[in-house]
Formats: sequence, C-alpha cells, structure tokens
Amino acid sequence: MTATTREPTPSRPDAGRLPLVAICLGYFLVILDVTVVTVAIPVIGTDLHAGLSALQWVADGYTLAFAGLLLFCGGLNDRLGGKPVFLAGLVVFTLASACCGLAPSAGALIGARLVQGAGAALMVPASLALLRNAYPDRRARARAFGAWGMVAGIAAAAGPVLGGVLVDAAGWRWAFFANLPFGVLGFLLTRRYVPAPAPVGPRSGLDVPAQVAGALCLAGLTSALIEAGARGWASPLVLGGLGLSALALPAFVLLERGSRAPMLPLELFGGRRFSASAVVGVLLNLGFYGLLFAAPLFFERVRHLGALMTGLALLPMALMPVISSPLSGQVAARTGPHVPMALGLVMGGAGLLGHLLAGPDTSYGSLVAPMMLTGFGTGFTMPAATSAIMEAAPAELGGAASAVFNAARQTGSAIGVALAGTLVAGGGLVGGLHATAVVGGLGFLAAAALTLLAF
Repeated sequence: MTATTREPTPSRPDAGRLPLVAICLGYFLVILDVTVVTVAIPVIGTDLHAGLSALQWVADGYTLAFAGLLLFCGGLNDRLGGKPVFLAGLVVFTLASACCGLAPSAGALIGARLVQGAGAALMVPASLALLRNAYPDRRARARAFGAWGMVAGIAAAAGPVLGGVLVDAAGWRWAFFANLPFGVLGFLLTRRYVPAPAPVGPRSGLDVPAQVAGALCLAGLTSALIEAGARGWASPLVLGGLGLSALALPAFVLLERGSRAPMLPLELFGGRRFSASAVVGVLLNLGFYGLLFAAPLFFERVRHLGALMTGLALLPMALMPVISSPLSGQVAARTGPHVPMALGLVMGGAGLLGHLLAGPDTSYGSLVAPMMLTGFGTGFTMPAATSAIMEAAPAELGGAASAVFNAARQTGSAIGVALAGTLVAGGGLVGGLHATAVVGGLGFLAAAALTLLAF
C-alpha cells in the first residue's frame, strides 16, 4: 500500500478554540446517544409494547452499527478527507435522531438507531483526524485530546442524567428530538471554522469484503450475548451467533492481509503501544458501559426510583470526567500518556469493584464513592489512551488509527451492554450488577497492567 500526504507545517499556528468546540459538539451527541436511552428503556417498553430482547436491541443496536462501521468510515476519512465525512455524518445522525423520536414501533426505533450508529461511525474517526490537523503542536494537541476525552466522559455519564430529565419532563421521544438543534449548530460551526486537512494522494477501493467480515464478527458476538439471557447459551441462535463471529474474525484477517489497500493496515498492530492502547479501549468501555446499563436498572427496579431520580442518582459519576479529563491531558503533556492511563484504570477498577456494596438495603451514600472513582478513572484514562494510539500511528493513517481506537471502544461498549443484560437476566438485578462490576473491575485492572508492560 502506498500513500502520500502533506504533513501540517510545525510552525502553523493552532486554529483557536472554535474548531475544538465544533468537533466536540458533534462528538458529544455521538457519545450521549450511547447512554441517553438507558433510563428511558422501561418507558419505551411500555409505550411501544416491546419485550426485553427488543429493548436490549434499542440500547445496543446503535452501538453495534457504530462499532461495525468505524473501520470502513476511517477508510473513507483517509480517502475523502475528514471534513466532508464529518459533515455527512452529522447530517445522517441528525436525520436519524428525528426518525427515532417519531418511531411508531420498537422495530422502527431499532432501525432508526442503526442508522444513527452509521452517522456516528462517519463522525468519530474524522473528528480525531480533524483535531490532529487543527492542533499540530504536541502540547496543544494533548490539551485538545484532553477536551475531546472530557466530552466523551461527560456525555457517557451524563446520558442517564439528561435522559431522566427529558423523560420525566417531556417523554422519551425528546431524548432524541433534543439532538436536532445541536446537530444543526454543529454542522454550521464545522463548515465555517474547522480547517480541512491537506489532501491525501489517491488510494484504491474501500475493501468492502473485509468490512462485511468485520461487521459480521461483531454482529454475531453481540447478538449471541444479547439473546443468551432470554434463550440460554445452548440456543441455536446463540450458538449460531458465536459460530458466525468465530468464522468471520479469521476471514477478516485473511482478507486484510491479501488486500492491496486494506481498510485496517495490519502493520499498525506491529507497534506494542498501538496494540496495547486498542486493548485498553475495549476493556475501558466494556466495564464502564456495562455498569451504565446495569446501574439504572438497579436504581429504577430495586430502589424504585423514577427516571429523573435515577438520572440524578448517577450524577456523582457524571460529574467526575469534567475534572479528570482535562487534568489527564495536562499530565499526559508532561509525562506521556502511560501515567494517566495506568492511574485512571486502577482508580476506575476500584470504583467498579466498589459497586459490590450495592443491595436492596444499601444506603445511597455508600455508593457515592464507587461512582465517583469510576467516573474519575474513566475520564482520566480516555484522553491519555487517545493520545497514545494517535501518536503511535503515522499521520497518513490518522483516520485508520482513530477508527481502530474508537472501534475498539465501541466494541467494548456493545459487548459490555450485551453481557450486562445477560448477567442481569441470569442472576437478577442485584446479582447481575455485582457480576457486571466484577467483570468490569477486573478488566480495568488488567488494562492497567497491560499499560505498565507496554510503555
């Protein structure tokens, strides 16, 4: 594979704050919609007469499409340029949000959520490539990635809070309608203020067979995990999903090895730091988003809180990334990314394991510290891991590197939500929350150990 690109001139001044605001606005909507529906799920189920499996698909269909298309969209970014791809993603996402709010049935809502995920997949790889271009100075770039990571942490943790407010005040459909004005504003700001990267030389096709294989691998695994809770692990549907995933993964690798222009250049994984950062992305989101699926169910169905009070109960976790993400960017600029990554993962792992205290009679106050540690650790890790994987890749593969990291993260999210649903279905709400916390906490600690070994 050959590619030519013009690196941004080191002396070029950074573009100010407006590009960062524009990109982060779109990114906030993307991450928000991973979790904003969590407290709305019971209300959606009642209103649309949807069963548990359909509700899991409402929560996970978005993430599944998001993760499955990220590598393909990263290739589009490298071939067509980040700015037009980002703008196209904003349009698709905003229109799909309107369709979600208007959905007359669970099936229509799931379909609209899949399209929403496709729009998100277009935006995310382009967002990091655009930030990298707008902020060429290493320190400025670390601060920009810190803000980007802060937005991710805030949006993820604030989703249940904002969702609770909207559901309680105006109904579940407004969890989607609220995206519309911000989608339009993000489009206008991006078009006006975000500089387009220098053009990349011609590259050949988009490697569609490998994209299909990669999507089938993720879809098979996620579908099996979702359906296992209701059907059991011996169900033909569950076994078929696992078998499809097991066959599609080596097919993806073989197709990429034989491709003249792979959408995922496998040589990226030759770097120890790049590979470790990708694994950290999977484990980070698996633990965090698994908890964000199980915790609202615990508060609503075990503690009998309404949607608004459930959102407010999760506020300690939502507020922490506001502090920890920009702090992570500052620390990473001085020490390199491995220090905040390792520290954040240890703190987040301790917070997740602290949720073993949760029970029907547990005081809310005893859960505040675990939630704060989980939110702080996640927010402290994310921007550092982002910087690590972007710095480990050559500039001409910035879109592919961004796609790998975000595909890893969203794969972790999809698996985490699906696994949490299965654990809740099999062990009850309290037992499922405890199992989710153990799996996530051990995953965080394993990621911390991997970080220390790789850097």
